[in-house]
Amino acid sequence: MSKKNQDKKLLFRVKKKDTNAFIEAYDLYADDLYRFVFFKIGRSEEAKDLTSAVFLKVWNYAQSRGLDASKSLRAFIYKTARNSIVDYYRQKREGEMRLDDGENKLLEFLADEKQDLVKQTETLSDMDSVMAGLDKLKEEYREIILLRFIDELSFAEIAEVMGKSSGSIRIQAFRAMQALKDLLGENK
Repeated sequence: MSKKNQDKKLLFRVKKKDTNAFIEAYDLYADDLYRFVFFKIGRSEEAKDLTSAVFLKVWNYAQSRGLDASKSLRAFIYKTARNSIVDYYRQKREGEMRLDDGENKLLEFLADEKQDLVKQTETLSDMDSVMAGLDKLKEEYREIILLRFIDELSFAEIAEVMGKSSGSIRIQAFRAMQALKDLLGENK
């Protein structure tokens, strides 16, 4: 079953307050959501806490208000995460969202143990370049790239998460990739 169909079935079941469906959704999306939150926060323990808090918020919302307005459970979860990250930074009163001290942990998190040492070194070097480029992009572009290429959300899901039209997201994704390519081209 495709992820899109699985998401629709889970959304329908979660709307009906099916606890098992929510557990399935957690199992399906928790790792990807953690990675998204970690990219935004850069601190492993806080990303784990925030990821758990997001699922709790989604469950409480589904129980109290229902999910009638949502077209995609995955998009609703990411939208909740995005709002929670904004709240997190408001509480921390940090002016700028950056990928900072979690970079080494991120590289460990993304490394594939099956690769040989030379490939791992090349991958880490490429990741360093991409991370440096992402850090230089404006926040909106960075977020679109993370949602699209790391978490593999569709343009429609990203549009729902960010509260914009799908066409606008497609254009911004193209511009974000061009900006990243330009930044990476400067580093060579």
